[in-house]
Amino acid sequence: MNEKATYAPPPLTIGDLTAPVPIIQGGMGVGVSMSGLASAVARTGGIGVIASVLIGITEANFHKDPRGLTFRALEKQIRLAKETAPNGIIGVNIMVALNDYKETVRIAAQAGADLIISGAGLPLDLPGLIPEGCNTKLVPIVSSGRAAAIICRRWDLHFSRFPDAIVVEGPKAGGHLGFKAEDVDSPGNYIENLVPQVIEAVKPFEQKKGRAIPVIAAGGIFTGADIYKFIRMGAAGVQMGTRFVATHECDASDKFKQAYIRAKKEDVSIINSPVGMPGRALKSKFIENVKAGKKMPRRCMYKCLKSCNYPDTPYCIAMALINAQRGNLDSGFVFCGSNVWRVNKIVSVHELMDELVQGYREAAMRDART
Repeated sequence: MNEKATYAPPPLTIGDLTAPVPIIQGGMGVGVSMSGLASAVARTGGIGVIASVLIGITEANFHKDPRGLTFRALEKQIRLAKETAPNGIIGVNIMVALNDYKETVRIAAQAGADLIISGAGLPLDLPGLIPEGCNTKLVPIVSSGRAAAIICRRWDLHFSRFPDAIVVEGPKAGGHLGFKAEDVDSPGNYIENLVPQVIEAVKPFEQKKGRAIPVIAAGGIFTGADIYKFIRMGAAGVQMGTRFVATHECDASDKFKQAYIRAKKEDVSIINSPVGMPGRALKSKFIENVKAGKKMPRRCMYKCLKSCNYPDTPYCIAMALINAQRGNLDSGFVFCGSNVWRVNKIVSVHELMDELVQGYREAAMRDART
């Protein structure tokens, strides 16, 4: 018996796309996951994801035309990723909360994104935004079975289609969270409880569709053993972000990555974002100053998020995240997952994927012996 093949993780199939390894690299915005990281993940068998939000910060004179250069950069990054990983799967993460959501979806689909992953709000009208002739797979992000059912019903009623997969994200994820601040630590919201809820919620729609709607677990997943646990639970795959920041191919600055390496458990905090959502980030001088009520230097390049009421916000979150991505951590902060303190070295994407697959195999073999 070939133990490697027997205990290997199953492939992840989304529509007519199949990733040999059931890992989606989470989209991390403001220049953290672009073509460099996404293509590396896709080449090693996972699904690489480019985050669209403020992707134009790498373009010259971004401050002069942030909207136009963000669109141009998105097209360019998708093209580069697909050229570098011609046989891989490249997705784009697009936040529903973006002011330019509709245009961003259209550009991503026309540029050849294999799939669009969309959260930070319910993507109720996403299918109607895809240009005719594009075979883009659509993957909403939800934080409950109820939200999954609402999206499925809406898409069926108005667009005669269902999600190609659904990502269910728990409160241990990094960045903005789909929960109220007081519910972040509620055990009922842990991903272990949410995955079965979403699997159950999509069953009636799978029956109507005549095929599976894969459920992807996300938020706090760190090891191959974690992946095995969720596959055994019925998930088709996992989405992981934090582990991929600490890779050579990640598009963030080295100072940004080193913040992950230095992080201790007590450095992880929940912040109140000026856009009205809680977020998980590493403590920083910037966050301390905001909590102390100090006025932070700010300017709004353009209203990137629908929910941002700039005149009343204590700081511009876009500028804070841009500063952090560039390594200026005193003038911003770093979003992170709950397990960031467990990251202790920077490795290649290939090494990380090998570690995760091996960890999965070992967990499967242990389980088989019991």
